[in-house]
Amino acid sequence: MSESQNQNPMKPYLGKLVTVKDLATEIKLFRIEMMNGGNEAFASYRPGQFAFVSAFGFGEAPFGIANTPQRGPYVDFAVNRLGSVTTGLHELGEGDIVGVRGPLGNSFPMDAFKGKNLVVLGGGIGGAPLRPVIQTVLDHRADYGHLTILWAARNPSLLVFTDEYDEWRAASDTNLHLTVDQADEKWDHNVGLITQLLEKVAPSPENAVTITCGPPIMIYYATRMLAQMGFALKDNYVTLEARMHCGLGKCGRCNLGSKLVCVDGPVFNMAQVGELMETFL
Repeated sequence: MSESQNQNPMKPYLGKLVTVKDLATEIKLFRIEMMNGGNEAFASYRPGQFAFVSAFGFGEAPFGIANTPQRGPYVDFAVNRLGSVTTGLHELGEGDIVGVRGPLGNSFPMDAFKGKNLVVLGGGIGGAPLRPVIQTVLDHRADYGHLTILWAARNPSLLVFTDEYDEWRAASDTNLHLTVDQADEKWDHNVGLITQLLEKVAPSPENAVTITCGPPIMIYYATRMLAQMGFALKDNYVTLEARMHCGLGKCGRCNLGSKLVCVDGPVFNMAQVGELMETFL
């Protein structure tokens, strides 16, 4: 990390947008080339970490990092247009400059997952911070057991990373299952909630961990179903990214009971969160 960043952790690095492309309806992928010391700071970030991205004149917002450093020299973020900051980002194009502050937070314990079967549950834009988990498994396939991916959205136009599904399907010992709440005339996969898909796929809890990210209500009901299926709370990992403001544990805005999402998380297992989930909802 650069000296200036150590002195002022609120000061972002500069980054240049090298790719801006549509991922889904109102969701864009921003691929950023880090500048002025950012390359060093982002040289070894881990799956599950996040960063604040700023559109100058609009402000900054937190986003899960959507790739691994092993996949190239750039940092990816998936941005859903929801408010003023994300609208400001959506109005930018390739070559424009943004601010990036991070990497921040903890990460998924990928070393502890080695040798285990992984069940990944992604809902909508919540699939973005799960993409680095999938990339890590695929890039080190012999280190992990069976990979089951359950990928959901309200409708087909909101599914993210659709151009990578063939890569996921082609990977050894890997299964991808898709579902949407509402199908269109071209949809030929599952229709229904991700909990219904989970019940249908029925992954075994033996030597397995689950990794979930999506809307809070999805996390809540998926966690309940996984517990009914025999998955221990300590083996059910989630990433929570709501209400973060400073990223440093100072403002207290992202408190989840006694925990702060920005410094104690955003990755938790449900044995840690458990009874605090009602606060998150």
